[in-house]
Amino acid sequence: MQILLVASAFNSLTQRAYSELGDRGHQVALTLLRGEASERDAELRAAVRRHRPRLIVAPMLRTALPQDVWSGLPCLIVHPGPVGDRGPSSLDWAVDEEATQWGVTVLQANAVMDGGDVWAAGSCPVPPVGKSDLYRNEVSDAAMTALLLAVDRFASGTYLPVRQTDADPRPYFPQERRRIDWQRDSTAAVLRKLRAADSSPGVLDRLLGEEWFLHGGHRETELHGMPGELLATRAGAVCRATADGAVWIPQLRARRRPGQDRPFKLPAALALAGRIPGLPEVPVAPDCPATTWSDIRYREEGAAGFLSFSFPGGAMSTDQCRRLLDAYRRACSRPTSVLVLGGQRDFFSNGIHLNVIEAAADPAAESWANLNAMDDLVEAVLTTTDRLVVSALGGNAAAGGVMLALAADEVWCRAGTVLNPHYRLMGLYGSEYWTHLLPARVGAATARQLTGRALPLSAASGQRIGLVDRLFHCRPQAFATEVRAGALRLAGSGAVTGPRIAAKKAAREAQEAIKPLAAFRREELDRMHRIFYDPEAPYHALRRAFVRKEAPTVEPPHLDDGE
Repeated sequence: MQILLVASAFNSLTQRAYSELGDRGHQVALTLLRGEASERDAELRAAVRRHRPRLIVAPMLRTALPQDVWSGLPCLIVHPGPVGDRGPSSLDWAVDEEATQWGVTVLQANAVMDGGDVWAAGSCPVPPVGKSDLYRNEVSDAAMTALLLAVDRFASGTYLPVRQTDADPRPYFPQERRRIDWQRDSTAAVLRKLRAADSSPGVLDRLLGEEWFLHGGHRETELHGMPGELLATRAGAVCRATADGAVWIPQLRARRRPGQDRPFKLPAALALAGRIPGLPEVPVAPDCPATTWSDIRYREEGAAGFLSFSFPGGAMSTDQCRRLLDAYRRACSRPTSVLVLGGQRDFFSNGIHLNVIEAAADPAAESWANLNAMDDLVEAVLTTTDRLVVSALGGNAAAGGVMLALAADEVWCRAGTVLNPHYRLMGLYGSEYWTHLLPARVGAATARQLTGRALPLSAASGQRIGLVDRLFHCRPQAFATEVRAGALRLAGSGAVTGPRIAAKKAAREAQEAIKPLAAFRREELDRMHRIFYDPEAPYHALRRAFVRKEAPTVEPPHLDDGE
């Protein structure tokens, strides 16, 4: 069936819908609604004329569809709330009110926002995580279950959607309700407010005499101080005292001032650089207690080691790459036969940290440093020949993050994962040994197709073409447990792992004799260096538009080799 996918952004759910509808054999076209209302409506009408779809599907919309479109074609809207829930802030209310169960409704567009007839609905648990994590995982699972059912029902031609009863929509979730009273609010209350706004819009607050949006939060169990006081930094986050404890805040975004460029999220300590002299850095080891917050963790069980990491938005700065590399090297000094990299819920990695690069005094130099740090990490995984390495992706991965996963011996994915194994949309040729890793997995022709088309790929499709070795059909909260069990079984089968490790070492030596890894790295970095240090290269405008959430002023280039 010809389906037109319509969205306000090609976000995680839109990418998953695009991928999984395509996996079902549907012909899926995509149009993104940007700009003023008249411009958006004109683009949508043009897309309808061009593609002539039987059905329009809208996984994520910030604005209403024009009446002439929804009255002329069936339009299915994915609403991130249970049947009867209406309004633009459904998940904010769910997290703020500490709901334990939530839902997703697929409804037909009409004149009443979120009030159309229901084609399908799904439910999901609400674990104690941030809103964006919940959206990318439990809500995404429920949304796809409901959406695929709704599309099947529509295709059957026999199903009649269910009319909704009247309901009062919830209002937009205001900043007044998010406001933190540092003198009175408990740690639990602060975390609830931060989680309900973690990625967007953030919690507006005053800090050191200026207004900032706070993004994300983690409990601190040892540090204490006067409520509202900044206590320490760790891994780019700042620790702030609450009425009964403290929280770690990973990211800050300055409030926009008149005439100012749109600010963007940065590691909190970097955003406050120069304003917090003398604030102590309080690092912890990766094997610290589970109650201690750390963005990198390591633990062992029998002959299996587990090195997990969680960076906001999946982006990995120069510092994060270097710290993860140090932790990886320490993990490789341990007497294990299997090492799992990743294995937690949500993002695996999206490659270099474009926000930190954009904020740097010399973005070209920071791009270069970040890419080399990422290359160093991938190389360390690629050259590990004394144990088996498993990349475990509980969430999405893109660009260099996909290549980091492919550097391992096996790639395990949760079934809801979306992969973007390409760089072209940011105007980049790419590095992280992709010219070796991707063709080795899928062949040269498929590698050219993946990087040239620059489209998302479901984990199931990744398995079919050889990018993914194993799929886990489980809930997000169960992924770590499933990975643990799989790793222990692998580590416990010495008759299998021993010969595989020996064969792996021999294969690495044979590859080095044919074409050393250093040659792949040199060729890729030569291309990337020219891009980074060319002020006219599209990468710089595309990066700026991406981090500031603006429409790009240039189109991504089609590089001469299909990239």
